[in-house]
Order: sequence, then structure tokens, then C-alpha cells
Amino acid sequence: MNTPIYDFVEAYKESNPVRLHMPGHKGVPGVLGAEPYDITEIDGADVLSQACGIIAESEANAGELFGCRTFYSTEGSSLCIRTMVFLAKKFAIRCGLKPFILAARNVHRSFVDAVALLDVDVEWIMPRADDSYESCSVTGEELGEIIDSYRAQGRMPVAVYVTSPDYLGNLADISALADACHSRRCLLMVDNAHGAYLRFLAESAHPIDLGADVCCDSAHKTLPVLTGGAYLHISRGVAPFLMDYVGRAMALFSTTSPSYLILQSLDLCNAYLAEAGAAFEQAAVRTDKLRAALMVAGYKTVGDERLKITLAAGEAFADGEWLAEQLSAEGIIVEYYDYKHVVMMFSPKTTEAEYEKVREVLIGLAGKLPGRAPEETGVTGEEGNEEASGGIAGEVRVPAPERAMTPAEAILAESEYVDARDCAGRILAEPLVSMPPCVPVYMCGEVLDAEARKYIRGSVRVVVRK
Repeated sequence: MNTPIYDFVEAYKESNPVRLHMPGHKGVPGVLGAEPYDITEIDGADVLSQACGIIAESEANAGELFGCRTFYSTEGSSLCIRTMVFLAKKFAIRCGLKPFILAARNVHRSFVDAVALLDVDVEWIMPRADDSYESCSVTGEELGEIIDSYRAQGRMPVAVYVTSPDYLGNLADISALADACHSRRCLLMVDNAHGAYLRFLAESAHPIDLGADVCCDSAHKTLPVLTGGAYLHISRGVAPFLMDYVGRAMALFSTTSPSYLILQSLDLCNAYLAEAGAAFEQAAVRTDKLRAALMVAGYKTVGDERLKITLAAGEAFADGEWLAEQLSAEGIIVEYYDYKHVVMMFSPKTTEAEYEKVREVLIGLAGKLPGRAPEETGVTGEEGNEEASGGIAGEVRVPAPERAMTPAEAILAESEYVDARDCAGRILAEPLVSMPPCVPVYMCGEVLDAEARKYIRGSVRVVVRK
């Protein structure tokens, strides 16, 4: 597969031109060494927001690999998520509906910012009582009942938005969710930021192949792409008029100075995927074997994403922070930890020696930490509210916090910082998140309760009382 973006930049670099254009380093090698490849949108380099040359050609290559229409982002999946919300609003307007998205609660913060910026109404599917706050499991049958319940109220969601895989590695049944949506003339939009590689397993588990209408992939999370490289995928079955707005929407929210270093890495990744797609199944098999060995050693795992192992507190350890520190002391740096979980991400670039080192260290650590109750560690990532109410299809779900304002109203309202000790009863003015995983525990516009203090370090921004 050709690499038009990289080839153009390489030829430009080799021609040794007088660079009377941005950026200011003028291609002179510096500390990073990448400066000769760092250009701007000069003649022949195409324009990302209006791609019709080498970028359009490279995006078409990516679309061929993913089996859909694919657009590049140099600003991560966050840009793609904002675009998805824009497209949902456009679709609602075309259908004569009030813009309303039904979303699983474990969204990334960028989704909350997008619905606030675009003033789109959102209703939450809350997690089950036994879900972590990073997760929100829902079946196709449950989703159908939820959509029908809103339709009976005269409120038809234009789109359903889910995160799969979630941060802990749980995969949703996208096929069943797509059936529930499409039989009710709803779009299914998927935040697949952690799952770009799913297309290249022996049997594709990518959302587009399973029936999603639109999804985003953070290429940099699981593919050999520089940080910030991402894809927005549009199914070939999506209403054609929406395609006319994709580039416009991405331009609306993005910089006019996209990184050509990131674009080249996306371009080169096409050639890698065309030649080494089988490497992902091989890496998945190695990860499966490691997971099995750790379970034999007493570790408990959650999630079913094949290139991610999430260890959950159990017999082998009771404190994720302790385990992450022990791994770090051995030169093993994990993606994420809280008091109940340790998340590890693998790829075809993870060597056999690295797999073996992780196995040896973790098996050596198994069972070394005396049991400790979560309440002794303090809450750093789980929902403190143990009360639950009956939900759709008899499932017990965590009740949604009281909502006093829309996200748009809360973000635009006059606000102030208050100490965590004084936050109860106040309206949150911005999503309350920790980073990572950047999944809000409370959304802007919601009323903070006493439990909120467990998630706040210092102060929090709230709406000024009138």
C-alpha cells in the first residue's frame, strides 16, 4: 500500500529547499531530530480540513483497510467525538427531531464538553450496581426497552452513544445494540478509542463491522501511531447527506495547523496494517496466555478485550496502588491503576521478553499483600454510592444524580471554586473527572451530594448561587 503523505514529505526534505514558511525551526535538526519532517500545509501537501490530494488519498487507503469511509484526526478521538455529536445534531434537524442522545454513562469527558458546546440534550443509561464507574453494561434487549420508554414519552433519541471497549477492557455487544437502534431508526455511535486493532484480529470485532454507524478509534492507543493520531469512521450505510458535513464539523472544532508528523505516522500505519495485520492476532494469543497464567496464580481479571489485561482486587492483591508501585520498581509501567484495578495494555510491539518479565514479576508478587478492605484505602476511583434503584428489564442500576441544569447552562453559568467540604448541594459547573481515565463521576449541571467529596481533591468549580 502506498504512503503518499510520507513520500511527499520525504521528497521535500531530500530536496533541501529554502524553507520560507512555518514552522520556525526551518527543518534544521534539533533536540528531537524530527524537525526535517515537520512541515505545514505548503503547496502540494494538501489541507486536512479540505483534503483532496495526498491526505485524501491516504484517508482512502485507511478506509479500504477498515471497510468504511475514514477521516484522520491529529487531535485524538476527542476531535472525532465532538464531530459525532455534531453529526447527531445535524441528523436530528434533518429528521425534524429535537437533538437528544441516549448515552451510556461511562463517557469520556470530551463527549460531555461536546453536548455542552452544541447544546444537545442527553439522557444517561446508568451503570449497574455491580459495574465500576468506568463501565456501563447494557444489552440489546435492555437498550430497546429504554428507547421505547422514551419514545412513549414523546422523546425519540436521534442516536445512542456507547463506549466499547471501556477503560477496563469490557466489550459491549455491538451487534445487538445496533439491531436495537436500527429497528427504531436510531444511529449507533461508538467511542472505540481503545479498539482500533479490533479490525485486525482473526475475526474482526470492530464496531463498524458489527453494525455501528459512526465510531472513533484512537490509532495511537493500540497501533504504531504517534500520540494524537485518530480515525473517524463512517459506515457505508449512513445517510449520504451526513457525509457532506463530516469535514466541515471536524474543521469547526480542530486546529488549522495539524501536525504533519502525526499525519505521516497515520499514513505509514496503513502500510504496516496492510502487511502485518496478522501480528495483532498473534499478540492477542500471547496476551491470552499471559492472562491465563496470571489467573492460575490467583489473580482475578475483568473485561474481555484481548490486548488489555485488567487485574481486579482479589486473592492475589487487595490494593491496586501497591501493585502498580511494585511493578514500577521493576521497570513495568502500567496504563492505569486505582485501589481496585491495574490496567495493562499490550500490542504487537510488546516483545516476548517483555511478556515474560510481566509474567515473572506478577507471579512473584501474587499473594504478598495482606487483605485490606477498600474502605481502608480511601475511594480513588469507584462509585461510593451503594444504593441502587430498579432499572430497565429488572436490572439494578445506580441512580442518576439530580440534574438542575443542562450541561450547556452549567458550563456557561457564572461559577466559582469551593472546598470539597462545602460542595454538597451545589451545582457542578464542569465535569468531575480524574485523569486517567477521564470518565466523569458527576456531570456538569448535576447537584453534588455528600458522596462527591470522595472524588474531589481540594476544590471544585460550582455554579454561583443567586
